[in-house]
Amino acid sequence: MVVVAEDGSETRRTRLTPGQRRTQLIEHGLDLLTERPLEQISVDEVAERAGVSRGLLFHYFASKHDYHVELVRCVGRDLVEYTAPDEELEPVEMLRGTLVAYVDYVTRRRDMYVSILRGATSGDPDMRAVFEDTRAAMVERTVAHLPSIGIEATPAVRLAVRGWVAFVEDTTIAWLREPTLDRDEFIELAVAALSGLARAADSLGAAHEGSG
Repeated sequence: MVVVAEDGSETRRTRLTPGQRRTQLIEHGLDLLTERPLEQISVDEVAERAGVSRGLLFHYFASKHDYHVELVRCVGRDLVEYTAPDEELEPVEMLRGTLVAYVDYVTRRRDMYVSILRGATSGDPDMRAVFEDTRAAMVERTVAHLPSIGIEATPAVRLAVRGWVAFVEDTTIAWLREPTLDRDEFIELAVAALSGLARAADSLGAAHEGSG
């Protein structure tokens, strides 16, 4: 398709497949998320950046809300992928490496991540469900590696790990706002917190078995 500009010049616009166009719209939104909170992402600006009409954007997303939910889903997948553990490391070093990646990811995208956490704690069930998927993936990944350090993945341990993930989310944001510890100290705190919680939950299970 040839588009004629006001100055008479011609440019050729590449026709994208529906899948490519949807991906393009999401990528523009993710770019904007590096500059401002989620609630300030305008579908009009996204459409303008993509060179399409507002109506075409709503052909791919039912509403602004659905578009925002999809952006959060993409960020969650990206975070899980970015923090994937190095399976060749020893368990504690694997955990430490994942935490380093997590802190680095959130540090570079602080405003974006804070706005997404705010959405996850709001009354929006769609946002909560998407964020829960991300949190569940991190819990399962952590629990899967606990047997390698002698901790069985009991219901009590799984619950403790879920609490630890929430602890890391909250304390990371607090630390970014007021870094009273240096980065290495903060990461060691998170490592120690998981070890303490998981071992306490594991001991609880052993105590129940002993009394049974």
